[in-house]
Amino acid sequence: MKARAWIQRDCIIIFLFVVVFVIIFVLQNMELNEIIPKVLTDHDMHRSFCTFQPLSPENAKEERLLLDSIVWPETQPLSARHSLSQTSDPAHSTFTILPRKGGGQWRVGDQLEVLIKICDFQHHPKTSGGDFLIARLHNLKLGAGVAGQVVDHLNGSYSAVFSLLWEGVAQVEVTLVHPSEAVTVLQRLTSKQPDRIDFKSLFRSGSLSETTTCNVCLRPTQRPLCNFTDLRTGEPWFCYKPLKLSCDARIDHIKGDLKQNLRANEEKLFQSGVNLKVFIPASGPAIVTILPKEKGPTEVKSINVTSGPSGYYYQGVWQALGGTTVHQFNASATAQCLKGKDVHMYGDSTIRQWFEFLSTALPDLKEFDLHNPPKFGPFIALSYANNILVKYRCHGPPIRSPTVPVSELRYIANELDYLKGGVNTVVVLGIWAHFSTFPVEIYIRRLQNIRRAVMQLLVRAPDTKVIIRTANPKALTLYETMTNSDWYSLRRDYVLRAMFKGLNVHLVDAWEMVLAHHLPHNLHPQTPIIKNMVDVFLSYICPQKGS
Repeated sequence: MKARAWIQRDCIIIFLFVVVFVIIFVLQNMELNEIIPKVLTDHDMHRSFCTFQPLSPENAKEERLLLDSIVWPETQPLSARHSLSQTSDPAHSTFTILPRKGGGQWRVGDQLEVLIKICDFQHHPKTSGGDFLIARLHNLKLGAGVAGQVVDHLNGSYSAVFSLLWEGVAQVEVTLVHPSEAVTVLQRLTSKQPDRIDFKSLFRSGSLSETTTCNVCLRPTQRPLCNFTDLRTGEPWFCYKPLKLSCDARIDHIKGDLKQNLRANEEKLFQSGVNLKVFIPASGPAIVTILPKEKGPTEVKSINVTSGPSGYYYQGVWQALGGTTVHQFNASATAQCLKGKDVHMYGDSTIRQWFEFLSTALPDLKEFDLHNPPKFGPFIALSYANNILVKYRCHGPPIRSPTVPVSELRYIANELDYLKGGVNTVVVLGIWAHFSTFPVEIYIRRLQNIRRAVMQLLVRAPDTKVIIRTANPKALTLYETMTNSDWYSLRRDYVLRAMFKGLNVHLVDAWEMVLAHHLPHNLHPQTPIIKNMVDVFLSYICPQKGS
């Protein structure tokens, strides 16, 4: 019996020795970064230090479906095997206008298709997808323009599809916003460095003060945390606890710095004039002539696209396709439309821009000085003659802003819960620009809270008008790309549209209204575009008979 026990013990020792030897051998012969993805996925990486509020089974299912719907094709990152010269190069890529299906001349109502072929800096055709492209059709003299829909064939070629909506000349314009390899970098940054923009809060009591770092994605340390999670919505927010002050001593909120942790050569993927928002040349004619629509029934088939454009410009005026007819509002018509109305605007600075436009456009609408920060608010404007009240309040954190008192950090859902609503109440929402550096899950949860509040508002006051401004493309530098790339905005725009689809709310399609216009892209679009957006907004509030 003793001999058998000794044999069993020796066998166990030998087995453990072999296991340890195998583990050591594997670790010595594999790169650590080849092991980590198998153990800790990118999804888990940001989940390891980002705080997510719990979801109901229904909301969790919705989140999974939304995340699946915005999955982007994977591209090999830069490495010794995949150099910068093998990345997408707009200068060596081309687009070609395909002949009209069925032959003949182009006519209003047709679908124009463009084939885009992407090549690398060595002139070699790409064989995979994932590049971020945008396209538009325009005529500067006519003040006409429409956004195209881009389809990725996942083999290095793409199609752009345009609706032909006006007579005359139209020019195709295709832009490479980011090569696929740059998108891979943007995905990694959000996954592994969602805290690359930090936030600060000042804590003060008497003569003692201390500033600490705050975030929803706060890396764990030995230092205790102050939990500022909102009790009503469950929206998480944390700060490292001051060393000598209590959490109750928090005074203000301010944006910190950007930690730009790019790897070797990755900065070259974001070069203005080289591969960052650069036009792709045509391999032949880039202009078509469009004749009037043919009389009688015609059918021109096209490739499958999810939907057509929401509208287009003609003579500089936005023409909506479907839904409410857009009318032009001068100062008098605007005042008449808003007469007796309470307009509550919530969101980021792109909504504040609407508040500023109305305050300027209506001579009788006077802003009341609340002595608040000029870029943050909140703001109030009043017209006593027409009984108009317009209010603006920024959304709660994360918010990249100058110094703001914590008492003014409010969540949109909470604000909506306190609104009475009714036929004379208008709610305007626009929230997207400050969520780009964070995992999409954080944005989804914020919108779920806002949507819940909107639905409850419409239940208790069904006549309330709710209008939502979408995201829009902007000018991009390296810094802007790291913090607010159009690719980040596009994915959040998909999420917003999907989450509010089917509700009694109205969308102002800022994405297409900026993309289709001839003016340069800007986070805060120029006045002609804002004027058109506000006209769409007012057309929802005051639709004319027959619209």
